[in-house]
Amino acid sequence: MATKREYNRFFVTGSAGFIASNLVDRLLDEGVSVVGYDNFSTGLDENLELARSNRDFKLIRGDVLDLPALTEAMAGCDFVFHLAANADVRFGTLHPEKDLEQNTTATFNVLEAMRANGIKNIAFSSTGSIYGEPDVFPTPEDAPFPVQTSLYGASKLACEGLIEAYCEGYGFKGWIFRFVSILGERYSHGHVFDFHKKLLVDPHHLHVLGNGKQRKSYLYVQDCIDSMFMAIEKAQDKVNIFNLGTDEYCEVNDSIRWISEHLGLDPELSYTGGERGWIGDSPFIFLDCSLIRGLGWRPKLTIREGIVKTLQYLQENEWLIGGRV
Repeated sequence: MATKREYNRFFVTGSAGFIASNLVDRLLDEGVSVVGYDNFSTGLDENLELARSNRDFKLIRGDVLDLPALTEAMAGCDFVFHLAANADVRFGTLHPEKDLEQNTTATFNVLEAMRANGIKNIAFSSTGSIYGEPDVFPTPEDAPFPVQTSLYGASKLACEGLIEAYCEGYGFKGWIFRFVSILGERYSHGHVFDFHKKLLVDPHHLHVLGNGKQRKSYLYVQDCIDSMFMAIEKAQDKVNIFNLGTDEYCEVNDSIRWISEHLGLDPELSYTGGERGWIGDSPFIFLDCSLIRGLGWRPKLTIREGIVKTLQYLQENEWLIGGRV
């Protein structure tokens, strides 16, 4: 991988989170130095247990909204993975300032801290939600400019614009990754987590937001990290934008069936609402990933396999279910 050859010290925001902590471990496996930065508002100490045993890892407790502290923490690094964000998509309309602050303003701070430290390389976790409700499926990176349907998606699109402008104005190089929903080890929020927790409380009944026919795509976390590493190694434009996902999707009802089968349950289902589970919930997410496929990457796990692997992790780590409301 190119990271070991070209970069020596990585800075990872949101390092105690689900995806970022897995990324930290993978980077350390490459033999490079990693600085993790997290305020632990949602990140978990347990996620960094393995990293803490590595002498090449340094953890700094700090907030991306604290620009002076962020700038100081980033000193000496040469590549930034910016994964810190507000991932609370469902309740975005209840606190609209949170997406602006924790996504857009935080990204501006990251870019300013990079500029102050002379760091030119950034990889950013965007989202497939920036496509809103598109007319083209699977949806390519160059789809017609979308109408935004969630504050989360809108804030992430603003982040992309800032990164592109810094690449143009300050000579940065950026890798922007538009994820589908990610599953796997250390997963601590989302539909598999929610359904599993509900079924632990009442194994005979499951309440579902929406009509269960929403069509979604999911990607296993290690496949996600593999794709990011390959893109950083092989894509060398000023701005590199990639959809990350599988070449399939499933209905929410399909996912419920797989979860129930794995748990040995047959719950009665009830539904609330129509085709959307909440304001901003897109009823169909399916990304065209031919660009990243063209670099030679393929996901190793199917959606069903990713869901089962996530369930197995949750079953082996029951403390996580009890610790999340």
